[in-house]
Amino acid sequence: MNDDLRDYLIELTNADTVEDLWSRHCAKMAEYGFDRLIYGFTRFLTETSFGDPNDFVVLTNHTPAYRKGFVEDGHYRHAPMVRWALENEGHCSWGVLAEQINQGTLDPKAQKVVAFNLQHKVHAGYTISFKSVSHRAKGAISLTTRAELTQADADAIWAEHGQDIVLLNNLVHLKILTLPVPLPNQNLTPRQREALEWVGDGKTMQDIAQIMGLTQATIEKHLRLARDTLNVETTAQAVAKAAFHNQMYIIPS
Repeated sequence: MNDDLRDYLIELTNADTVEDLWSRHCAKMAEYGFDRLIYGFTRFLTETSFGDPNDFVVLTNHTPAYRKGFVEDGHYRHAPMVRWALENEGHCSWGVLAEQINQGTLDPKAQKVVAFNLQHKVHAGYTISFKSVSHRAKGAISLTTRAELTQADADAIWAEHGQDIVLLNNLVHLKILTLPVPLPNQNLTPRQREALEWVGDGKTMQDIAQIMGLTQATIEKHLRLARDTLNVETTAQAVAKAAFHNQMYIIPS
């Protein structure tokens, strides 16, 4: 391992926000020729669903139009490489898509996704599917090359640098799992977070009120607002969801 890569790995492991980590990673992958990335992670996978899209962790430097179509409009559900990632671990060249197209094995919904990708010049790259920590968790990242590169170019890059690219993406994935993940419209206030933390520690409402110097009614209000913010029904679910997304026990900046 060269000194530059070692220094960069130290920078990654010391990143203290997802935003900083992601910015650094996008810049590093662009050096290899992969200038557009989309990372996704869920802890709520089932046999028939990815879970609530509001609970996904999605990071991307694609255009807003691409994100809207692929994520918000649901193209990801039928994307061939997403399907591959759900069924496999490791990395895969998008060259397999060309084989499926040539063999006529893509269903109409998958063909629509491929057409959408081509409209946005997403036509060459690799997908990495990370090792799952449970049957309900899955993470993957798609690395798209610069628009002027072909899949043959991507494969040549991978032949030379693939192991380093996999190492860097594995590290980023593991680092993301340790950092507070910002969720759209689901950010807790400090009081809501503190109340949930004390619930997680097994304290009663009376204990929490005394510790926080508030009335029990106010504590109940903070917990109710936390449930509303996290879109769950019970306080136990709120504690679990906040913990999943590393929104508890945060050290203030």
